[in-house]
Amino acid sequence: MTHKIGIIGTGNISAAYLRVARELGLFEVRAVTDLDLDLARARAVEYGTQAAPRDELLADPEITAVVNLTPPAAHAEVSMEVLRAGKHVYSEKPLAIEREDGLAILREATGRGLRVGCAPDTFLGAGFQTARELLDAGAIGRPVAATAFMMGSGPESWHPNPAFFFQRGAGPLFDMGPYYLTALVHLLGPVQRVSGSGIRALEERVAGHESRRGERISVNTPTHVTAQLTFEGGQAATFISSFDAHASELPRMELYGTEGTLSLPDPNTFGGPVRLRRRGAEEWETVELKRPFQTNARGIGLADMLSAIAHGTSHRASGDLAFHILDIMHTTLEASAVERTLTLSSSVQRPEALETQPAWFTHPGSVPPDQIC
Repeated sequence: MTHKIGIIGTGNISAAYLRVARELGLFEVRAVTDLDLDLARARAVEYGTQAAPRDELLADPEITAVVNLTPPAAHAEVSMEVLRAGKHVYSEKPLAIEREDGLAILREATGRGLRVGCAPDTFLGAGFQTARELLDAGAIGRPVAATAFMMGSGPESWHPNPAFFFQRGAGPLFDMGPYYLTALVHLLGPVQRVSGSGIRALEERVAGHESRRGERISVNTPTHVTAQLTFEGGQAATFISSFDAHASELPRMELYGTEGTLSLPDPNTFGGPVRLRRRGAEEWETVELKRPFQTNARGIGLADMLSAIAHGTSHRASGDLAFHILDIMHTTLEASAVERTLTLSSSVQRPEALETQPAWFTHPGSVPPDQIC
């Protein structure tokens, strides 16, 4: 049976979900909505669906799941509204701004027998699934440590509405951290304890986009955060996320094992490169990506969730995983504030690797994996 879904929020990211919905053929976007209904109508025309007010979308008995693409501060409220309407929810990251709201979402879903999914799903792409296959096959021996770096100068110079990036629940850690931390948990399993350091280089930022050029933005969250993560399996990782780095030559991510090293791609993308250097080798080897989803395929986590609902199995980009990531980020900032190592209150099962040929492609109307772009 094809699931019919709704989408709340028709900003830029909605186009990726609508395109993947059309290409996979696993689910049908029955309706979209937005606070700006004219924007929703334009998006609906572009992708061959319909726009509807939110209350009508949530009341539609044919819609079984709703994608929450609202701004982060609205994620918790909208996801709860979707669940109370009796529908599964898949949210953009983060799951919520506050831990309490994230837990409330999970409790509500459990009580109603509904699913919660959450981005990012980039770890299901060809790059990180190739890395996972190498890791599980023992290509680098026993994994012992990792590093991850998100180094940038901040979005205020180009973003048309940059103020929210510098408030609680944002900054480089909450904005970009979910990509890196989800990739690490997917590879190494849950995090057990964290120490951290967070600073603000500037008290104010100046908007550079032509629509807001010269506006002053108060910085109310750390803009350079270092996290030292210890995983339940004993591995250690260092993660730095920064809006204060005007240039950097650091790698995106590396994974170190007893028999070699994996150089990993940008976790905000679905493809490569993935490189392997075995112990004793003098050069790196670039690993061919033979998995599907090598370019922007946002929405495959939703496809996996809907497939799991149909088959009664677990989905990978789950609410539990997203809550663990939220807990890691908050615990990092709390550890920085008290200047000591803190133990996380949450844990999660390491997500299963994605099949080389996911079951989604058996659905009529779906396209071959090598044609997903």
